[in-house]
Amino acid sequence: MARPPAPGSVIVPDWHESAEGKQYLACILRKNRRRVFGLLERPVLPPPVAIDTASYKIFVSGKSGVGKTALVAKLAGLEVPVVHHETTGIQTTVVFWPAKLQASDRVVMFRFEFWDCGESALKKFDHMLPACKEKTDAFLFLFSFTDRASFEDLPGQLARIAGEAPGVVRMVIGSKFDQYMHTDVPERDLTAFRQAWDLPLLRVKSVPGRRLADGRTLDGRAGLADIAHVLNGLAEQLWHQDQVAAGLLPNTSENTPS
Repeated sequence: MARPPAPGSVIVPDWHESAEGKQYLACILRKNRRRVFGLLERPVLPPPVAIDTASYKIFVSGKSGVGKTALVAKLAGLEVPVVHHETTGIQTTVVFWPAKLQASDRVVMFRFEFWDCGESALKKFDHMLPACKEKTDAFLFLFSFTDRASFEDLPGQLARIAGEAPGVVRMVIGSKFDQYMHTDVPERDLTAFRQAWDLPLLRVKSVPGRRLADGRTLDGRAGLADIAHVLNGLAEQLWHQDQVAAGLLPNTSENTPS
């Protein structure tokens, strides 16, 4: 795959906080709550601001308990499960995210379709992993800052899941970063991993989402601010990969460990 672009070189990083960005975000919010979209649904924009949609399938991979389902819930603006339950099959979740391109100042609506499957189901049913990997545009590899084994499992996951998919975007996300004081993964190990694999590595917190005034409903705008760096990072990597595949950008491939 192409070498990952520098952060902020493809997508305007803080555009979602601008007045223009907030106008576009309004289509994925309803009264400051996140709108939930089914597989066949999409946001409705006024005709004057109609924009192109770029759709991508993303497979979320990681050991059981690292927070795959919780991450997807946060990205979609849903309640994060308080108690861990193994995902029993394949769960798909659609997330829309408007972003502005640096090169053209054009706004694109990114449609991310996240595929999450429990580790036990992947081992028990042979057809699960091929179904998750089929026509996938990106792999998200998760580890937990509180689980050293999940970090050490990353090279094996990368080889097993993405080894035969050289043109697919790969990103690594460390979950439970809010518990960094109790981390089993020190900064020096993260630095060594980045140097060895040359992959984007992001961090997310596991704290409950902020609430609206009623104390019960998730604050959609606040939730978007918490996970914007992940959605922008995905949009950046995927758009860049598409430009390379279309021959619009040079393919500066990197060498990764075997």
